[in-house]
Amino acid sequence: MPKQLFNITLSVSLAFWLITSASAQLLPGAGRSALGGSDRPRPLPLDQAFPFFVSIIDADTLEITWQIAPDHYLYRHQFNFSLQLPTTAEQQPVPFQLPDGIAKTDQFFGAIEAYYEGVTARLSVDPALPAGTSLIVEYQGCADWGFCYPPQATAYALSP
Repeated sequence: MPKQLFNITLSVSLAFWLITSASAQLLPGAGRSALGGSDRPRPLPLDQAFPFFVSIIDADTLEITWQIAPDHYLYRHQFNFSLQLPTTAEQQPVPFQLPDGIAKTDQFFGAIEAYYEGVTARLSVDPALPAGTSLIVEYQGCADWGFCYPPQATAYALSP
């Protein structure tokens, strides 16, 4: 290849590289790979997004408190609590109270109430539950950037 043609090819290649590098830094979403580049948000593991713990307040009252990750929220309408007795396959609903949430228009459910940062549910339970009873905790949440976790149902043993 003649030296002059080599210099032109090198100059064009260098100019192309500079233009594409600058574009990748300036254009939103540029630089993402087809498999989800590093600048794309990734969902947190469920136990990091919505960790919760159960507290026994007294013989007939439990509280369940969620510590919600930043930029995540829980749906008020997706909470449900029930008891799974060791002697039956049916679940018994548990009465509960939640504080008011924040009004929000959600891309999946429309007008909803959401909880950010944290929320505590207060449950009323029968103090004479048989050994082996489990509390079924149901909830669902999303990340503000558009990822929604599937509905969750977690069993929590109330007695050994």
